[in-house]
Amino acid sequence: MTVLFGLLWPLERFNTVILAIGRVVAVAALAIMVCLILGQVFFRYILNDAPNWTEEAARFGMLWMTGLMAPLAYRMGGFVAIDMLMRALPRMLAGLLGLLLMIITLWVLLIAWERGLNNHLDTLSGRGCSATLRWPFGIEVGKCGEKFQNRFQYASLWVGVNLLILVNIELIIRQIITLAGQDDRLTKLSNDDMAGAD
Repeated sequence: MTVLFGLLWPLERFNTVILAIGRVVAVAALAIMVCLILGQVFFRYILNDAPNWTEEAARFGMLWMTGLMAPLAYRMGGFVAIDMLMRALPRMLAGLLGLLLMIITLWVLLIAWERGLNNHLDTLSGRGCSATLRWPFGIEVGKCGEKFQNRFQYASLWVGVNLLILVNIELIIRQIITLAGQDDRLTKLSNDDMAGAD
């Protein structure tokens, strides 16, 4: 059990710090996304001429918001869960079923990690250039010059999956500790400020 706590505490601290930073960035991305969409609506319907880059920039913000908030929601129990079976089972069986589901989730996330890297970041579409997003002040970066490379958008999936894997490993360790009857030594993860699926 000491080994599990030795693994859990640094991972728990790391996840807490990284997810707090991710939350701030995701909220900023959401605010920018809303402003861009409102600006696009204003320019399109009031002035009859919207900038063509606002839609792609809003999508950029949405992708990063999702990639950064999904791990936090997963850690805090904010995802929708169908838990009728787990509630009907005895505590130990429900805990074992929960552990099995987390292990399956880790397997799926590892597949998503590979797909995110090889099918999005390091492919022709990931190396392609954005249709409308450009670097400010005419700065030229890489082979796309002034335009953003698509991998800056696609990286949100891969970064989000990396964070989900770290959170999943933390939750697996916590579940093993709980099954061993040491859950009173764990810090509480749920946050009353976050809406759940209850």
